[in-house]
Amino acid sequence: MDKNKGINHSVNKNENRYIGTNEWKRHGVQVLWAFFTNSYLLGFVQGKIYRGRLKNLCVPGLNCYSCPGAVGACPIGAMQAVIGNWNFKFAFYAAGFLMFVGALMGRFVCGFLCPFGLIQDLLHKIPFPKKLRTFQGDKLLRKLKYVILVIFVVLLPMFVVDILGQGAPYFCKLICPVGTLEGGLPLVLLNKSMHSALGWLYAWKNAALLVTIFLSVLIYRPFCKYICPLGAVYSIFNPISVFRYRVDKETCVDCAACAKVCKMQVNPVDNANHPECIRCGACKKVCPVNAIH
Repeated sequence: MDKNKGINHSVNKNENRYIGTNEWKRHGVQVLWAFFTNSYLLGFVQGKIYRGRLKNLCVPGLNCYSCPGAVGACPIGAMQAVIGNWNFKFAFYAAGFLMFVGALMGRFVCGFLCPFGLIQDLLHKIPFPKKLRTFQGDKLLRKLKYVILVIFVVLLPMFVVDILGQGAPYFCKLICPVGTLEGGLPLVLLNKSMHSALGWLYAWKNAALLVTIFLSVLIYRPFCKYICPLGAVYSIFNPISVFRYRVDKETCVDCAACAKVCKMQVNPVDNANHPECIRCGACKKVCPVNAIH
């Protein structure tokens, strides 16, 4: 009994410590990476996007190509741009890049390197009368990101093409709130000439962004859980990636602290490399016996 009390005390102490300083350390890494991948500051002054050679390279996270500060290309945007025009060389590069990053570290990108993941993390810290940890239909809704990946990123750009045989980036065009936040809004604000060209699509994308922002306050990372096709790709590699979690079952005391602290509702004891795990490290930090490696 005394041993259990000691473990519980250690669990509570570790949990409070993680929620405090350790999570902000992760946010520090996110901020630095977001600045590094959006370091073309002149773009925010001129209202133009960077078109140098670096723009031919993909960055691991969902970072809009049209962001004035972006120095690299979004892998999902790149895939859509080439999948319908038979540019096999670049299509293979984009697909290979996704497979390489996924096989190396899985959804670690989501937890540490995606700028929109950072934005959702910070939005969720805004106080709200009642946060939703889960709800009926949550598990089924998480399958939606795979449907979006197949339909909007692969099939539509591949088969719905113009007279030149080129597809459109349908996910970016119709769904992605990241493009609206990082590209659409800054470019429109910095270029008055664009104001006359705004229409229903721009209004729709802004409405989708506002809904995503509100849901991010209410639910932890709703875009990552239900919508993001990039997260869908990386999640497939979580169980087999080079860098992944391992739980020492002999050391584990079944205190459930790791499951309790996980905001993605993953139980590391059952599956340490669950497709929904974003490798944020919360479970590892809170474990009172250091059973997670």
